[in-house]
Amino acid sequence: MGALGIGARGTESGVIIRAARQSTNRLQGFPPLALLRTGEKTINNPVIIPRDQHIITRAQISENALKVLNRLKDAGCASLLVGGCVRDLMLGREPKDFDVVTDARPEQIRKLFHNARVIGRRFRLVHVRFGRDIIEVATFRAIPRDISEEALSMEEEAVTGEDEHNTPADVFDHNVFGSQEEDALRRDFTVNALYYDIHDFSVIDYVGGVPDLKGGILRVIGDPEARYREDPVRMLRAVRFAAKLGFKLEDKTAAPIRQLAPLLASVSPARMFEEVLKLFHGGYALETYELLRHYGLFQYLFPLTEKSLEHEEGGFPVTLVPRALANTDARVNDNKPVTPAFLFAAMLWEPVREQMGEYILRGMNGHDAMFRAADYVLREQLRHVTIPKRFSVPMREIWSMQGRLDRRAGQQAFRLFEHKRFRAAYDFLLLRVEIGEADQALADWWTRFQTVGENDRRAMVTDIAPSGTGGKRRRRRRRRSPSGQAPSHG
Repeated sequence: MGALGIGARGTESGVIIRAARQSTNRLQGFPPLALLRTGEKTINNPVIIPRDQHIITRAQISENALKVLNRLKDAGCASLLVGGCVRDLMLGREPKDFDVVTDARPEQIRKLFHNARVIGRRFRLVHVRFGRDIIEVATFRAIPRDISEEALSMEEEAVTGEDEHNTPADVFDHNVFGSQEEDALRRDFTVNALYYDIHDFSVIDYVGGVPDLKGGILRVIGDPEARYREDPVRMLRAVRFAAKLGFKLEDKTAAPIRQLAPLLASVSPARMFEEVLKLFHGGYALETYELLRHYGLFQYLFPLTEKSLEHEEGGFPVTLVPRALANTDARVNDNKPVTPAFLFAAMLWEPVREQMGEYILRGMNGHDAMFRAADYVLREQLRHVTIPKRFSVPMREIWSMQGRLDRRAGQQAFRLFEHKRFRAAYDFLLLRVEIGEADQALADWWTRFQTVGENDRRAMVTDIAPSGTGGKRRRRRRRRSPSGQAPSHG
C-alpha cells in the first residue's frame, strides 16, 4: 500500500480517484464568491474513502482530539477532523495539532465542554483546553456573499483571545454558518480541505485533495487570482506549504503570484510578523526563502534585505541569510530552541552593515554608526513587519556585540562572556566567519575561551595585546564625553 493508503485496490480504488478528479474539474473556474453572486447551486458529490482504503487510524490522533470528536458525536452532531492534520495523517506525517469541525454552533459546543471558551473576532471559534493542549473547534462556514464577508481560513484567522462577551456585536454578522460542502469550498487549498469523520472513520474529499496529495500538487480551490485578492497572505501560505510538503505549485495557482505580490503591502505589519515566524521557524526555512525570492514575495517582507542581496561583494553573492536559515532549520529539526531575535538579526544584518559603512564614511565613529544604522533599518522594517521589543532589543544587542567581541583585553572578555546575549552573539560571529566577513582566529579564540577553566581564561586574556589581536582596530578609541554616548540597550 502506498503512503496515502490508496491506489493499491484495483478498480474500486481507481473509481474513487477518478471521481475525485471529476469533482476537481467541476470546481475549476468557480471562485466561491461567484457561486452566491450568480445564485448558482453547485452540488458536488463527495468522494468518500472508507476506513480500509486509507492509512489514518485513531491511534495516530491525540487523546484530547478524540475526546472532543467523540463527545460531539455522542451529542448527535457532525464530528470531523479537518485541514492540515488530515493532510499530514494521509501523508504518514505526525500532525502539529488537530482541528475539529462540526455543525454545532459555538454556544452549543461550549455547553458540551466545561473547559471551553468562544473566541475570535470575525468568526467565532471554540477552544477546548486540556492543560496546555488546545483543540480548536469550528462550525461549518458558509461561502461569503461578498468579499467584505470573506473571513480567514482556520489557520489564517488572527485569534486574539476575546470571548463572546467581549466581542463587538456587529462582528457576529460575519458568522454565517453553512454546510460541510460550503465549508470545503471556502478553504484555501485542495489538500487542506479533507475531512476525517469519526462516525465511520472515512476520509471525505469534495475538491480533489486526495489525488493532489498523491501527485504532490498544491492547488488553490476556485480561481487563484480571486482568492489571492480576497486575502494576499494566501500567496505566502502557498509558498510555505509548497516548501513544507515538498509539493509543486499547480500552474494556475502559481501564475498570478508575481503580478499580485504587491498586494502584500496592504497586509498589516502585525499579521506579517506572525506569518514570518510560520515561514521561517517550521524547519524548512531555506526552501521557503528560495521560493519567496523566486515568486517576488520576499521583497515585501524584507525590502532592505532584498536590495542588499542584489549586490555582490568581491564578486560573490551575500550568503549570510541562507546560511542562517539553514542553521535555523537544523536547530528546529533537532528540537533545539530558536528565537525570532536571531532570525531578524540575520535577515537585517546586511542592510545594517551597509548603512553603518555609509555613516562611517561621513566621519561617524563605529559605535555611533552601528546604533544609527540599527535605528534606520528598524524604522524602515517596521513599516512592513512588526518586530516586538522583546525581540528587537536582543537583536540590537547581537549586532552591537559583534564589534565588542574584538576587544578582549583586561576585563572586557569576562564581561562579554557573562552577558546574557553572549551565546547568540557568538553564534552570529560564527555565521560571519562562514561567509568570510569575520576572522576565523577570533572565533577560535572565543570557542576555546568557553571550554577552558578560569585560570586558562585569564592566561588567554593576558596574552592579548592591549589593543586586541583579532580585530581590525589598532588603537584605543578615545574616551567620549557623556553627551556623545549612545543610549543603553542592556
